Amino acid sequence: MARAPTKKQKPPRTPFFRLLPMLIAVAALMLSVRVIDIKNGFVDLSSVRVASELQAQQAEAPSQAPAATPAAATSAATTAESKPGPAPAPMRTEQSAAVPSDTGGFSQTELDVLQKLQERRATLDSRERDIERREALQKAAENQIERKITEMKTLQSTIEGLLRQYNDQEDAKMRSLVKIYENMKPKDAAKIFEQLEMPIMLEVVERMKEQKVAPILAEMDPGKARNLTSELAQRRQMPTAKGANGG
Repeated sequence: MARAPTKKQKPPRTPFFRLLPMLIAVAALMLSVRVIDIKNGFVDLSSVRVASELQAQQAEAPSQAPAATPAAATSAATTAESKPGPAPAPMRTEQSAAVPSDTGGFSQTELDVLQKLQERRATLDSRERDIERREALQKAAENQIERKITEMKTLQSTIEGLLRQYNDQEDAKMRSLVKIYENMKPKDAAKIFEQLEMPIMLEVVERMKEQKVAPILAEMDPGKARNLTSELAQRRQMPTAKGANGG
């Protein structure tokens, strides 16, 4: 009995093809990490270079400063060598004691503030003296005005007294004149009336009794008597007219 031909079995597929993508991914990751490290290295190198340059500049500055004053350094050294050790302490105390005697224990800012306050105080004192001086002048002016007012009131009282006295004298003279005309004969009084001015004649006639005026008017010139009568009528109607207008 013949055997059936057996099929050849294929060898199993190696996992090489499965590991290849992983190797590619790992290689890419390592390459990116390497690139980042190189970049950081350049940054660190530049920062180190800048720091070294700054240190070099700072080192040059102190080296130039002492070189500019060699004489001061030598003089300080000789002074330090010539003086004994304990001597500097009293000098510092003397210097520290001399500062309060000059500044009074205040700093420069405090001294400036005190000086400004002193100037402000002087300004305020000057302004206060000016105000007091103005108040004194104002008080003197007020007193002078009060004296003037008192003098004017006194003068006014004097003038009013003189006016009353004058009016009383004039009234006394007028009453005396009225009595004279009343005691005269009508014919003689009429002749004198014709020579008087109208204001004076009106004053005399108004003060005379009516029974004394009528005979005098009868003896006067008709024209003069008519004018005198018209003036008397107007003067006696003036208060009535004013009262009517006012009502």
